[in-house]
Amino acid sequence: MKNLFSNLLFKVFIAIVLGIVFGLYLPESVNRIFTTFNAFFGQFLNFAIPLIIMGLIMPSISDLGKGAGKLLLLTAAIAYGSTLFSGFMTYFVVSDFFPQLLDSHVNNVAVIGNSTLELTPYFTISIPPALDVMTALVFAFVIGLGLSYQEKSSLKLVVKDFEKIIMQLIENVIVPLLPLFILGIFASMSFSGKVFSILSVFLNIIGVIFALHIVLLLLQFTIAGVVTKKNPFKLLLTMLPAYFTALGTQSSAATIPVTLEQTIKNGVSEKIAGFVIPLCATIHLSGSTMKITACAIALMILQGMPFDFALFAGFIFMLGIAMVAAPGVPGGAIMAAVGILQSMLGFSEEMIGLMIALYIAMDSFGTACNVTGDGAIALIVDRITKEKLVA
Repeated sequence: MKNLFSNLLFKVFIAIVLGIVFGLYLPESVNRIFTTFNAFFGQFLNFAIPLIIMGLIMPSISDLGKGAGKLLLLTAAIAYGSTLFSGFMTYFVVSDFFPQLLDSHVNNVAVIGNSTLELTPYFTISIPPALDVMTALVFAFVIGLGLSYQEKSSLKLVVKDFEKIIMQLIENVIVPLLPLFILGIFASMSFSGKVFSILSVFLNIIGVIFALHIVLLLLQFTIAGVVTKKNPFKLLLTMLPAYFTALGTQSSAATIPVTLEQTIKNGVSEKIAGFVIPLCATIHLSGSTMKITACAIALMILQGMPFDFALFAGFIFMLGIAMVAAPGVPGGAIMAAVGILQSMLGFSEEMIGLMIALYIAMDSFGTACNVTGDGAIALIVDRITKEKLVA
């Protein structure tokens, strides 16, 4: 029971239920308290996003200069390629499918957060960020790449300490407050009469993404099976313990021991598996990319916001980088992605709240997709390195 109440997905579920009840039955004066909190938390989130981007990306890129060399670059290239493939596959499927699926909901949902019954906060506090999102991204790349060539650097120690601070900020402040933020979002939507249309949309989106992530895993292991000349279905079945472990932990990092064990059972050498699996737990995010891309398109359709391939191509490329080394805590990837959702796609505070709720609702499946796919990447890397040794 204690584990249940500490589970982020359970907390978000309770927050959604309470938000609906509060919005329907509590007076406006009480609901405005939650709106006031959301206004403050939204400002704090905007302030924190550039710091989160720098705190996650700088140390992960700075580590590229360590030891493994070509093996690291090979693994990173395949993992990033898998993440991009997931993003673009999702874009082409849902951009064609979602307009028809969500067409009946567009008029009912109208514009999120725009209503004659809209709740207003009692007061607001402006917390401008020190850097904008794109400046933070470029800064992180410049510092991270520079440090990757330094053998010994005191700045690298500072960057590592900064990473710890950011992870503590996410784990101890932002993630614990997310359910209250989501409660406020749903209380506002319930008060304005849009919540049930939104929930209907949620169910449709979740169903499509679940089907897509199964297709993605089948494709990943089909490719791995072709490369290794092994039965892809047997390879995938062997990885199922890692899949189901990730469903429970919601963390790629926490699932590493099981992923490693099952990968070795698939015939990958212990040396390659021991290198690839921990690395991919931080840089391979195909399932997370799928969820964020699909949810972003769905919300833009509901908002009547225009989008095209060029916009999402840039977004997907940046998303695969922004989420690198997202901490192994539930919701880490979406927190790293909030900045580019705002800067590249123009998401509002209400849309960010819905994105977070949707993402966390599917967090287990996305994480399971990520870690299971790590096994396919390990198989491919193992095969390539063996061929080079033979040659």
